[in-house]
Amino acid sequence: IPSNCPPVKIINLSFFLEVDCKDESITTIVYQYRGFILTLTFLFYTAYHLSRKPISIVKSELHRNCSLVIRPADLNFTNNATWCDWAPFDQNNYQTLFGVLDNSFLVAYAIGMFFSGIFGERVPLRYYLSFGMLMSGVFTCLFGLGFYLNIHSLWYYSVIQVLNGLMQTTGWPAVVACIGNWFGKGKRGFIMGVWNSHTSVGNILGSLIAGAFVSSAWGLSFIVPGLIIASTGILCFFFLVESKFLFSCDGDETESVTNNSSHVDRVAYGSISAEPAEAVEQHTEAISFSGALSIPGVVEFSLCLLFAKLVSYTFLYWLPLYISNVAHFDAKAAGDMSTLFDVGGIVGGITAGLVSDYTGGRATTCCVMLLTAAPMLFLYNYIGQRSLATTVGMLLLCGGLVNGPYALITTAVSADLGTHESLRGNSRALSTVTAIIDGTGSVGAAVGPLLAGLISPTGWNHVFYMLITSDLLACLFLSRLVYKEALGWCRRVPRARGFKEI
Repeated sequence: IPSNCPPVKIINLSFFLEVDCKDESITTIVYQYRGFILTLTFLFYTAYHLSRKPISIVKSELHRNCSLVIRPADLNFTNNATWCDWAPFDQNNYQTLFGVLDNSFLVAYAIGMFFSGIFGERVPLRYYLSFGMLMSGVFTCLFGLGFYLNIHSLWYYSVIQVLNGLMQTTGWPAVVACIGNWFGKGKRGFIMGVWNSHTSVGNILGSLIAGAFVSSAWGLSFIVPGLIIASTGILCFFFLVESKFLFSCDGDETESVTNNSSHVDRVAYGSISAEPAEAVEQHTEAISFSGALSIPGVVEFSLCLLFAKLVSYTFLYWLPLYISNVAHFDAKAAGDMSTLFDVGGIVGGITAGLVSDYTGGRATTCCVMLLTAAPMLFLYNYIGQRSLATTVGMLLLCGGLVNGPYALITTAVSADLGTHESLRGNSRALSTVTAIIDGTGSVGAAVGPLLAGLISPTGWNHVFYMLITSDLLACLFLSRLVYKEALGWCRRVPRARGFKEI
């Protein structure tokens, strides 16, 4: 090792890496840590979604068809129809009460998301994520403790949902910012399409874990996921490396190892540093809310995501209950069957990323999938329960078409816009842009389950009409961008392929 090349220290991993002052050595280390960060952030957001899923599984246990349940001989009850239900969800308006629980979480999440990105640009991401996951674990466990403490207050469960929703907003802007710091734009759609499968993997694991306990002790359906996300918060604190590390070979100037843009990458609040280094880092100011909105495409994709996420989250919160009511499955079987929708979502997200990378048309890819999803939702409602094979096939297909655009917008599109050329190298816009797009989408995520709770008593057909209309509206907001992309193809505008940076 040359004497003028100091060791690079990864502070939060507490060990030293000595590297030669050659680009090849640094490049190798960057690639190694790319895989490490990709895996780590995948685990983090898997845990976030894993802890959100139990409520949809437990709904069918909180309100059951008591005529089908074996009555314990030593149990005294006054109402034959609701003796097995969990108050206050033993009333005729139980679907509305479930909607209150969903929206307590989702409205808090939507409001908090707009502020989360602002904090994410100004607070160390490692601390921010760790705190968010630990507190999310606490509130998820508190919901489950209601079973053991015999709590029957709607206010208790609603307040817990509000607080948990606020804590869950720490996740998405932070993990997308981390990935954006480590990966360039080339093939970002495919990479983030694969990476974004954490959403579906989390939903699947959450369904299976919650389903394992729902019939015996539904409190554990929340406590176990709560402990898992809290554990990943501890993992984050010790091992997250927020951005590509810097090095200095002359002790006078700190350079980005990637040399990929007009700005100098910053040390992420002590996560990574080059020692010895007395370099003065050049920080660009964090972008304002109005500045982020002025980036071309942010408003259109935000409004599109509002309706796309409305559809996705309606399925997330209501699909197990729909399957239970229509196909007459028990709570565990309905939860297991609903995971097929998320399996389809994994394939849909990867496919959307691949197609958008190849064509260069993010908006067009989203629009085509949304337009195709509308008739598929109609068919699923009318023929989806005719046989097991039909149910499986339609769930996989609808999951891919519904979650594909949602995954693409929240990952690759958000990262593209957060590093848009109009920002002129400002590296501190990614979290804010991500929060605006996902925050707007979260408004739809809050409205969808609420509408489902209000509409479902009139018939599930009306719920599906609402979902189909939302898909078509999502396409409408992308029409200008689709037209612009089509003009670009007609004029044969050259499109960059592959990685632009290491």
